[in-house]
Parts: sequence; structure tokens; C-alpha cells
Amino acid sequence: MAFDAQSARLTAQPHLVPAPHAPGEPYAYYSMEDGHASYLITLKGAPGYPAILMQAARGGQVTTTGCRYGDAKGYKQLVAYLDSLKTWTRR
Repeated sequence: MAFDAQSARLTAQPHLVPAPHAPGEPYAYYSMEDGHASYLITLKGAPGYPAILMQAARGGQVTTTGCRYGDAKGYKQLVAYLDSLKTWTRR
């Protein structure tokens, strides 16, 4: 399935909520209302484009379950981006 069709299919899922999107942000983030799955989708021109990364939560564990599109470098860029979100600190 082509990237645009796959992205459209994923984002059309019932109970999928988009995160607020800041201007200039190269990724779109979506999460299921129940918190059991989330998707990070690259936008055109983003590092790693085209790529979709899915995470699943089960039993208190969050697992990155794959990136159907993009090469290994693009996938690593998506994972690094997510990791950077987890390492911020409050001041």
C-alpha cells in the first residue's frame, strides 16, 4: 500500500486523536483514546520521510512495533525523536 493511502487509512480509525501540531513540526502524532496504540507519521520533507512508526502499550510496557515505510536511517530518526521527547526536564 502506498504511503499516502496507508497514512489516510491509519488516521481515519475511529477513536484516534491527533496531538496538537506546532508550526514547523515535521511529524504528526496520533494516539488511540484508550492509550493502547499511537502513531508517528512523517510529513513531506521530514527527516525519515516517508515513514510511519507505531507504538503499542500492553501491561505497562510500550513497544515500538515497526516502521513500514522508510529505510533504517529514517526509522532511527523517528525513534531518536521520540526518545528526545522523553528526556525533557522541568525547570
